Amino acid sequence: MVRGKTQMRRIENATSRQVTFSKRRNGLLKKAFELSVLCDAEQLKNEAASMVKRIELLEVAKRRLLGEGLESCTVEELQEIEQQLERSVSSVRARKVDHHDLDHIKLKFSRNKFSGSKKRYSFSRLLQQEKTLVAENVRLSKKCGAQPWQGLKEKEKEKEKEKEKEQPENSPNSEDHDDHDSSPTSDVETELFIGPPPARRTRRLPPPPN
Repeated sequence: MVRGKTQMRRIENATSRQVTFSKRRNGLLKKAFELSVLCDAEQLKNEAASMVKRIELLEVAKRRLLGEGLESCTVEELQEIEQQLERSVSSVRARKVDHHDLDHIKLKFSRNKFSGSKKRYSFSRLLQQEKTLVAENVRLSKKCGAQPWQGLKEKEKEKEKEKEKEQPENSPNSEDHDDHDSSPTSDVETELFIGPPPARRTRRLPPPPN
């Protein structure tokens, strides 16, 4: 059988973790002994010393960034540490703003999605209500023996006829006609005379001079 590849992650079981550590530690010590025998021991010692120095420098830089061990630092070193800290703070703030904007965009998108689904639901509900009302109107119209919307059209026609009737009554010609009819011409007295007409006196004109 082919042995599966070991996944590099922490072993949860404490007993298994301790056993694995002991085996790997013994294997590392064995490999180090083999390297010291096969290769020059002085070269391995120098590499180990160089690695120790690098680790010490990293520790010193870490303490300085944390504000510790600054007594031996010069003004230039302090300024450099300050600039490095400012760059670090700016980077952290920018990352924080990016996370905040991303969360805001996600929240806005979820709200718009919910609002859009709610509007679609309201529109579909209104369409369903319209269909229900139209079907109810058709059913009632068939039951009454009339066509759909016929009752509404008849009411509109009746209103138009009433308006046409009201217009002549309110026109100025009708008022003049009423005033003429109500004038006192009907109260004039007339007399009827039977017989020859009365004689009229004629005036003779003088003859013209010669």
